[in-house]
Amino acid sequence: MPPYDPSTFPPFAVTVDLVVLTVRRHALCALVVRRGETPFQGRWALPGGFVRLDEDLSSAAARELVEETGLCAHDPAKPAVGNGAHLEQLATYGDPARDPRMRVVSVAHLALAPDLPAPRAGGDANSARWAPVEDLLHPGTGREGEQAAPLAFDHARILADGVERARSKIEYSSLATAFCPPEFTVGELRRVYEAVWGVVLDPRNFHRKVTGTPGFLVPSGGTTTRQGGRPAQLFRAGAATVLNPPMLRPEV
Repeated sequence: MPPYDPSTFPPFAVTVDLVVLTVRRHALCALVVRRGETPFQGRWALPGGFVRLDEDLSSAAARELVEETGLCAHDPAKPAVGNGAHLEQLATYGDPARDPRMRVVSVAHLALAPDLPAPRAGGDANSARWAPVEDLLHPGTGREGEQAAPLAFDHARILADGVERARSKIEYSSLATAFCPPEFTVGELRRVYEAVWGVVLDPRNFHRKVTGTPGFLVPSGGTTTRQGGRPAQLFRAGAATVLNPPMLRPEV
């Protein structure tokens, strides 16, 4: 085997960026952090960081998720835990000019979790917040009335890809339940679909579809009045990972 000289190849770094989505106040929101260092100091960005020499990509993404949210990546093969989140690899981004510091390739991951508390900043971030994805993807239309700058780096593209992945995947998979607590009502699940898709769904048709889809929902045996009105039946996610028939997204 001929000698191999690593110095003949240009060096580059690998990062993981996280699109962390949750539903807050009936709106699909993403976690963003305000950068405390250059480049893009003071700009909002997706949470993430450099991959360490001794970890693989999944471990790096799981570590960043814990550091930024306190959530653990949920292993589908194990029972759900109270602080667990769905975590999956989204896409790879390698434009040579995406980071002004050096050549940086980012492997983005998508994380989904139920309504989460106020975030805490870590690493090179000096503050963090949940923001509606529409405000982040269309800066200048923020609900607080301030002119918003675009997200740092190519994070607007990464966020848009993550949101579209979530929107399309809840059509044919049980992923929407990742936004719900372990036990939830059909009405709470419907509001997840409405927030992610940005539409209003007919309650009766939705109830018929989700309860009639084999393996999607399993009655937990309890009821709740936390949404007001009459007691509503509680469900938990069933064993089905693929929905047949799918929950088709309405055209808007």
